Amino acid sequence: MNFKSLRVYLEPTLRIAVETVDETILPDHEVLIEVHYSSLNYKDALSANGNKGVSKNYPHTPGIDVAGIVKDSKSDAWKPGDRVIVTGYDLGMNTYGGFSQYVRVPSDWIVSCPDSLELRDAMCYGTAGFTAALSVEKIVNNITPDAGEILVTGATGGVGTVAIAILSKLGYSVAAATGKATSAAFLQSIGAKTIVSREETNDQTGKALLRSRWAGVIDTVGGNILSTAIKTTQYLGHITCCGNVSSPEFSSSIYPFILKGVTLHGIDSVACPKEHRFKIWEYLSTDWAIPGLYQAVHEVTLDEVPEQLDLMIKGKHQGRTIVNLKNS
Repeated sequence: MNFKSLRVYLEPTLRIAVETVDETILPDHEVLIEVHYSSLNYKDALSANGNKGVSKNYPHTPGIDVAGIVKDSKSDAWKPGDRVIVTGYDLGMNTYGGFSQYVRVPSDWIVSCPDSLELRDAMCYGTAGFTAALSVEKIVNNITPDAGEILVTGATGGVGTVAIAILSKLGYSVAAATGKATSAAFLQSIGAKTIVSREETNDQTGKALLRSRWAGVIDTVGGNILSTAIKTTQYLGHITCCGNVSSPEFSSSIYPFILKGVTLHGIDSVACPKEHRFKIWEYLSTDWAIPGLYQAVHEVTLDEVPEQLDLMIKGKHQGRTIVNLKNS
């Protein structure tokens, strides 16, 4: 069986190519999936640019998201024809990934696609939307909509846009932090009430505490922006942390935690337990479904993926982009 796959080479120089391969290239796992859709994430862009902290072995096929149909299974848990989703674990990192018309993965990595969710729609969310929903869950479980504004950093990214849209749907007042002034209208169209400049969320004073402003924060970038968020969160506020685009390191005194009772939640979408995964996908297909998202995403073919990954690395990508493997 031959099929198309995006391959990344580092020797003699970095090269990304869409090639026709055969199934012997796939790892020896239990379940063969025909991929209908994948989606673009920042990890994919890092992997496609040879980042050894994400993918150690090359040539490699990135793609940390898959939605498709089971074609063959050595596991009793799955049968041909099952509609499935795979996100997280090692998919697309050091295991052959979803920028391919077929993948073979361990049975335990797979969850059923909810009946009310189309495969394409699942990838409109993808890992970014799944991570956003995990973050929103922490906010919803601890903060009521009348408590005050929720700040979302990295607002134009995949996690940020989905988080804003879900929070807005659930009745929260959302402040969107971005360094892209031209994106204000877009952010307001998906539910942001306030647009906050990057400078406002990047304190340089070195103070341990600043004026309380946010009831909660969904931080997607890390670094000093996370530090500033901690300083400016209200009494008994909650902050989620899921990204390191700015920096994987941050500095904070203990005062926000012991004087204001601030809670910092780490968000892990990679090894999230299977039962919790399905629960989050059910939320995204029902109560947290975002009106209009499925039409608002940018859909590309496999041949167009390298250009989109380049935009992502350069910080010029906005919103969600899905990859149609059926028509590639």
